[in-house]
Amino acid sequence: MFSYLIVFTIRKKYHFYVNRIQKNCLKLQKVAVISKVGSKESEQAGKDVVKKLLAKKLTVYTISPIEVRGAKKIDTLEELKKVKLDLVITLGGDGTTLRVFRNLVNETPILTINVGGNRGILSEITIEEFDETINQILKNKFFLDKRIRVVASCGGKEFPPALNEIYIGRTNLTKTAEIKIKFQNDIVKQKMDGVIIATPSGSTGHSFSLGGPILHESLGVLIITPVAPVYRLASIVVPDEKIEITCSHDCNIVMDAQVVKAAGYGEPIIIKKYKKAAVFVRLKKRGLRQMSKLGF
Repeated sequence: MFSYLIVFTIRKKYHFYVNRIQKNCLKLQKVAVISKVGSKESEQAGKDVVKKLLAKKLTVYTISPIEVRGAKKIDTLEELKKVKLDLVITLGGDGTTLRVFRNLVNETPILTINVGGNRGILSEITIEEFDETINQILKNKFFLDKRIRVVASCGGKEFPPALNEIYIGRTNLTKTAEIKIKFQNDIVKQKMDGVIIATPSGSTGHSFSLGGPILHESLGVLIITPVAPVYRLASIVVPDEKIEITCSHDCNIVMDAQVVKAAGYGEPIIIKKYKKAAVFVRLKKRGLRQMSKLGF
């Protein structure tokens, strides 16, 4: 039954993969370089990358603590929103990539380099591959990979978007909350600790650790994964349409395990596809990227 559901959803969204892979259309002039917070290894690698970009006569912006003569220094990620960039290069793990995407206003593409991270499921290359990669990009030998993001709103306020997942969980750990999940014209109501709404990009994260499926990153679907329900309730894969969550207790709304907002008792929380995609620079198509990164 579950496998049938996935196949049906994928067939309904068969056009999505074609729409998400765009041919190179990048005119490289302004580049930002951002390292992992608190990582000396990432910081040093970032400085090396900046020097190589400056040598190619590009305008380079850096975020503290990276400082290189000739580059334009920006104090915070928030300031990136004021700069029209052609490319952002991140050096770190998936957490760094998620943090940067949340602070980009437009669909600025990111080249992800795994330095000082763990598996780096979202990363494209290692630091040793950078020289060849930047040459490939300058020769337009790459493609842009678009991923859906989700955004939550509550009480008239829209919160920062998430690339991987939004987790809604009870704040009072001594009482089990009753959570109502509304999708299309159906409602499921049960006592549980919380619920996760994950994207295909986030299907290898928190949802997966709770038994959720791994979905190919290009699909236009979402995963609803209950967290510790009183009666077993499996994950379900649904089209990327609006989902409404209501909790019988005060709860937290957590975006990509980095940003936490609050919702009160009985306040509807609306989760939907975000208007702007996350865009990655890719060198080649890797259909089993997630499995290989997880060690399969």
